[in-house]
Amino acid sequence: MSDPAEPDASITDVQDSGAVPPDAPDETGDEGTWWRRWVVAALVLGGLGAAVSVAGDIPKTDGHYGFWSVLPPLIAIVLAFWLQEVVSALFIGIAAGGIIAGQVNIIDAFLLPAIGTEDFALILLVYLWALGGLIGLWTRTGGALRFARWAGEKMVTGPKTAKFFTWMMGLVFHQGGTISTVLTGATARPIGDQHDVSHEELSYVVDSTASPAATLIPFNVWPIYVGGLVAGTIPLIQTTQEGIAFFFSSIWANFYALFAVALTLLFAWEVLPWVPSKKMRDATERARTTGKLDRDEATPLTSRELTEMNVPDDYAPGLIDFLAPIGTLLGVAIIPYVATYFFMGWTGGENPDPLLLIAEAFVLAVLAGMGIALFKGMDFQKVIDGFIDGCKGVTIGAIILALAVSLKEVADAVGTAEYVVATVGGALSPTILPGLFVVLCLIIAFSTGTSWGTYAVVFPVALPLAWSLSQDPLFITLCFGAVVGGSVYGDQCSPISDTTVLSSLATGADLMDHVNTQLPLASVAGGLAILLYTLLAVLFV
Repeated sequence: MSDPAEPDASITDVQDSGAVPPDAPDETGDEGTWWRRWVVAALVLGGLGAAVSVAGDIPKTDGHYGFWSVLPPLIAIVLAFWLQEVVSALFIGIAAGGIIAGQVNIIDAFLLPAIGTEDFALILLVYLWALGGLIGLWTRTGGALRFARWAGEKMVTGPKTAKFFTWMMGLVFHQGGTISTVLTGATARPIGDQHDVSHEELSYVVDSTASPAATLIPFNVWPIYVGGLVAGTIPLIQTTQEGIAFFFSSIWANFYALFAVALTLLFAWEVLPWVPSKKMRDATERARTTGKLDRDEATPLTSRELTEMNVPDDYAPGLIDFLAPIGTLLGVAIIPYVATYFFMGWTGGENPDPLLLIAEAFVLAVLAGMGIALFKGMDFQKVIDGFIDGCKGVTIGAIILALAVSLKEVADAVGTAEYVVATVGGALSPTILPGLFVVLCLIIAFSTGTSWGTYAVVFPVALPLAWSLSQDPLFITLCFGAVVGGSVYGDQCSPISDTTVLSSLATGADLMDHVNTQLPLASVAGGLAILLYTLLAVLFV
């Protein structure tokens, strides 16, 4: 690897470092396994179709179809782990939902409504194309790697400090799941690559300091959203403002997020007594001893267009090439929102729309990167080529996200969340209820890939249920924190979550490698949270 402190060192050859192995299969899978996916699809969908035919007309009661409602996300998740490939697993899950709901035209019923939404347009145009375009520009300007050298000179001296730097950036960029993963991953990846930090390690640190940090440092839209959901659910919380205040007062009870962020810090400094993931231990050993940032058979979501440097010979990379776009992004997206939140949010003024600020920020960041490159003398066509290469490099991420949001449409149509809530919510006991909420939210968020969607279906049920058992404010706080943290737990671990996909995309990791290596570590934090909730409920409720 090049010495980050050496002024005339070559920028890097990421392919040689193992980020994209020359013989890695393309996004469609290698020729030796494609037929197996077709066979699996035929068996699963054919068997399901036969079962539905035998069952006859499946009644929809209380918004769900009974056990049939969990099959679409369950099939997608099981196949994703079994086939180690997400695109076909998601598509089969969507098709399964179409069979159950009696809507076999899944394009018209699910795909078009999902990818035609404003939310998906925002993800596609801003988070994917703008992010990809910006990283593509950095492959021409060398800005990100120049920043990596500078950071290496100032504070990063090896893998530990590189991961610690990533952890800190996760706390700095705490505005929410997607924005945090994009900003932290884009900033930390070149530094991690320079110091032989595997993409599995990097993607875990990025993902585990995204939504967890957003719920612990909630100067963002999270308390506003949750406050609106819980307003009027119990006598203790009658208005949105009271819901926001309750969110802040309950931060200490968000045990999953606290354990997740703390565990990630210990992981970054490599002081955990034992890493509970053999695949993560193997990834760390591989990166340190061979310099390979991904395993040989991996299919990183970031393609070669985003990993190979192509800086013109007459262009001198500088810090401005990185700091100007990032500074523009932060200046437009975060600083005005935080300032407005402080000065208007508590006085009844209208809060800013964070999505609009973020969208504008990403576009302006790309324009700033282009402007700096042109001002420094880069040919206009080379600037455009870099942007286009970056957009091409995130195509697979766009496909996965399109299918993931379509599966969420399927889950809504068949009532997945409603069935899980109705089934698991029957176990009533104050001592086990907070821990049960963690498990319930884990299942729903893991199955649907969304923490906010889980909040929407669980909070209106969870708080009245908790209030019916005990009006103790401590008990209500524990249940509230359990729902907030448990939903993030499931979302973080789910292979169909947008933050999981974007963490892999921003760090150049294989999606299922990220899921498989992160799950044991996240589950340690989740298990500790459940134990602490149960202990406090037994002692004080």
